[in-house]
Amino acid sequence: MTQDNAVNTAVTLPLAPGQWTFDPLHSAVNFTIRHLGIAKVRGRFREVSAELYVGATAGGTRVSAEIALASLDTGNADRDAHTLSADLLDVEKRPTMRFRSTRVSGAGQDWSMEGELTIGEVTRPVTLAVEFGGLGDFDGSRHAGFEATGEIRRSDFGLDFGGGLLGDAVKIQLDMEFVEPVGV
Repeated sequence: MTQDNAVNTAVTLPLAPGQWTFDPLHSAVNFTIRHLGIAKVRGRFREVSAELYVGATAGGTRVSAEIALASLDTGNADRDAHTLSADLLDVEKRPTMRFRSTRVSGAGQDWSMEGELTIGEVTRPVTLAVEFGGLGDFDGSRHAGFEATGEIRRSDFGLDFGGGLLGDAVKIQLDMEFVEPVGV
């Protein structure tokens, strides 16, 4: 990505302006974290909602998402139960994770989205690399696909449990699909 594209918020988007509808059946929120520094544990969150408002330019575009932390799924029920307990994530205290974009910029298929991620009561800035997957027609509707990737540090959110057992860095991958507003 060129420097000009990295800071360009005035570019016109290849999407119809308006409120796009989140398609949860064709979307996923996945993560990877190191265990003992030697292996990766992969997981996902099954319950996510998201909103995409497309402005006339990238600068007028907004994205938000909310994830139910209790919907964690690493493929191992015992590990999930322990991760959700007060020992680790403490979903009683931290039921959701929320993201709100503050800036969208880029061009073509390469974009950047800056925003604020809130886990429990802690909010930190996060930047995601976004790849625009393109547009496709399905069942009489136009769909847009995106992949967003980034990394957060657990310790930035007060989630520094696990010492050397779990890595601090958590890689995230969001595959999101939205449906164009009706009547566009």
